[in-house]
Amino acid sequence: MDNLIPIVNKLQDAFTSLGVHMQLDLPQIAVVGGQSAGKSSVLENFVGKDFLPRGSGIVTRRPLILQLIHGVTEYGEFLHCKGKKFLNFDEIRKEIEDETDRVTGSNKGISNIPINLRVYSPHVLNLTLIDLPGLTKVAIGDQPVDIEQQIKQMIFQFIRKETCLILAVTPANTDLANSDALKLAKEVDPQGVRTIGVITKLDLMDEGTDARDILENKLLPLRRGYIGVVNRSQKDIEGRKDIHQALAAERKFFLSHSSYRHMADRLGTPYLQRVLNQQLTNHIRDTLPGLRDKLQKQMLTLEKEVEEFKHFQPGDASIKTKAMLQMIQQLQSDFERTIEGSGSALVNTNELSGGAKINRIFHERLRFEIVKMACDEKELRREISFAIRNIHGIRVGLFTPDMAFEAIVKRQIALLKEPVIKCVDLVVQELSVVVRMCTAKMGRYPRLREETERIITTHVRQREHSCKEQILLLIDFELAYMNTNHEDFIGFANAQNKSENANKTGTRQLGNQVIRKGHMVIQNLGIMKGGSRPYWFVLTSESISWYKDEDEKEKKFMLPLDGLKLRDIEQGFMSMSRRVTFALFSPDGRNVYKDYKQLELSCETVEDVESWKASFLRAGVYPEKQETQENGDEEGQEQKSTSEESSSDPQLERQVETIRNLVDSYMKIVTKTTRDMVPKAIMMLIINNAKDFINGELLAHLYASGDQAQMMEESAESATRREEMLRMYRACKDALQIIGDVSMATVSSPLPPPVKNDWLPSGLDNPRLSPPSPGGPRKPAPTVQGSLGGRNPPLPPATGRPAPAIPNRPGGGAPPLPGGRPGGALPPPMLPSSCTPRTAQKTPKRRGQL
Repeated sequence: MDNLIPIVNKLQDAFTSLGVHMQLDLPQIAVVGGQSAGKSSVLENFVGKDFLPRGSGIVTRRPLILQLIHGVTEYGEFLHCKGKKFLNFDEIRKEIEDETDRVTGSNKGISNIPINLRVYSPHVLNLTLIDLPGLTKVAIGDQPVDIEQQIKQMIFQFIRKETCLILAVTPANTDLANSDALKLAKEVDPQGVRTIGVITKLDLMDEGTDARDILENKLLPLRRGYIGVVNRSQKDIEGRKDIHQALAAERKFFLSHSSYRHMADRLGTPYLQRVLNQQLTNHIRDTLPGLRDKLQKQMLTLEKEVEEFKHFQPGDASIKTKAMLQMIQQLQSDFERTIEGSGSALVNTNELSGGAKINRIFHERLRFEIVKMACDEKELRREISFAIRNIHGIRVGLFTPDMAFEAIVKRQIALLKEPVIKCVDLVVQELSVVVRMCTAKMGRYPRLREETERIITTHVRQREHSCKEQILLLIDFELAYMNTNHEDFIGFANAQNKSENANKTGTRQLGNQVIRKGHMVIQNLGIMKGGSRPYWFVLTSESISWYKDEDEKEKKFMLPLDGLKLRDIEQGFMSMSRRVTFALFSPDGRNVYKDYKQLELSCETVEDVESWKASFLRAGVYPEKQETQENGDEEGQEQKSTSEESSSDPQLERQVETIRNLVDSYMKIVTKTTRDMVPKAIMMLIINNAKDFINGELLAHLYASGDQAQMMEESAESATRREEMLRMYRACKDALQIIGDVSMATVSSPLPPPVKNDWLPSGLDNPRLSPPSPGGPRKPAPTVQGSLGGRNPPLPPATGRPAPAIPNRPGGGAPPLPGGRPGGALPPPMLPSSCTPRTAQKTPKRRGQL
């Protein structure tokens, strides 16, 4: 992996040295196989150190997630021992054994809780290796009865990941067709893209046998083929044989063996490392386009903000003055746009704010507050009755007194002071929100932002006081003179006619016009009765109807509005709903909807509820009046009885009805004028004045408020953020340049073509159809196309050079040759394109065995 280490580390160093996190997502490498198949030895060869537990039976009893990290010094570190460095790899082995026993016990128990080990070394690449427990069939010691299923589930937990490369390890002295490792790999990787077969213990095969057909990918082929390795024996491990010496012995074995020397360059641990290195290279090259796009988008995002920081000098006064002027200009523009409205991309799409919310206060909230303060009808008529009788005094009144009209109207006009003052308070509150929102861009200079908000808010509060005085003066204008000659005033004659007509018909005619449509939820109905779900409501001047959806095809109910009123519903302490609820009810206590005394309706926000209430006011549905009860004294009881007695006088009733119509007509004129003049006064005295102040006087007040140098001091958070953004910008530039170097410095290898590997399920499920074990006598190979890496074995030399002696075999000669072969030359390899008649005759039999 020497070629890839410098490039990848250079890419990661471009980020880590600048404190920026980067995730390359290198694949994990999981080693799967049976017990004592040599899995741990394969991992140790990758690291170049002897550090994993050894022994017979099941030794690896917990998953070991081994993270190799390129570093200057060589040491290990466990996740459960943070901060402790293990410089001696024998201590690492001892810690793995102790940590395994701590969770599983010392009697061969297993656990799926992994041990996380990090190994820092200058000789490794940043990748993750996983040593998994070996597959077993029979439980021993403290192992559970279903030990096989538990280990399989543990293995699947890792090899199911698409970024996990599977090394299916099978010993050469066992039957390959019964390999559990290959079966598990086929289940999660049916196309064979992530699976590499590894054949171990080639040096322990019976004399006269070999695994040549398997390693040439002719017998039971895999898409990526098989790689043979020779690990250290138990005797070598106990004798502390160095891994580098073991790799040299492995190389000598393959070169000296007649069955393997023609493909020795494609066998052994170094070749397996090169294959994994190429897989890592391919993965990195596949990852680079997405990483490049991500970095380019990040650079485009940072470029605008970084532009002002590139030449920033914290001690330069001229830069600070320029920055203050620019921020004040930006504040002026933002305040104007927020109040007047704008179609820019910065418009708020989540809620009403600024000018839009003030507009709702002017035209919906003010109307609602004015109507809400109106007296209850019975209370008003009682006041009119007392006023008429007190004006007549001891005499019997034959005519309706106009002084009663004036007294009642003045009381009603005086009540308007509370809603108009509340309207001013709501507007000032929203202006304060707008100012805070517009000064948010000054967060880099907290003192400047604080001083700007203080100056603007103080000015707005001063204008608020002046505006309230002027608006109360408007109310005083109305109280000063009753203009009964107003063109919209009904007059005494019309008032009497109207009362007489009302007495005859008993009803008033209204047009059934649509006032509002929208979604609401019926809150007090259970789910089984259709409640707790949104319906489409249509409000008219006479009724409210709701439908299943906006198409208005399936009407659920229509509720007349006659005699109904509104009331707010307080959510209980245990209520899980965050919706705002109000109710329609009948003051006389009758059922409103089916068996329900009130119809509870809810919306998402308070603003939606207030808007619906204003719409109901237009339809003549008024809020419930909160009556204050007296202490039940005798005077209250006497007044109540007197009021009841007065209802029996028909002449007084006609006079009360006339005054009531006059008051209603005149108050419509006054409220109409108030609703028109109050927004105009607020706009002139507060909002427009605040805009003029920000545009013309704010800067002068800032200069006069104190030292500009202190005001323009940058906050520690802003300085840190500026440095972080500059680091990220430089890291992105360096990483994009290195990505180009990686693309040019690495070569991608194409994926091998698919092979016919349907032998896996059939051969593993039916042992009788499995091919002969590699431990048996070697037979001519079947004609299966394709070998590891797509290469055929090389042709034998033309000369009759005798075969070299085979080490560790008696006689020192070549193995006995099949009949019909010359005795002094190497047997020619069995090429798929040129088969001997004897091989061709045996091919159908071998296929039948498959």
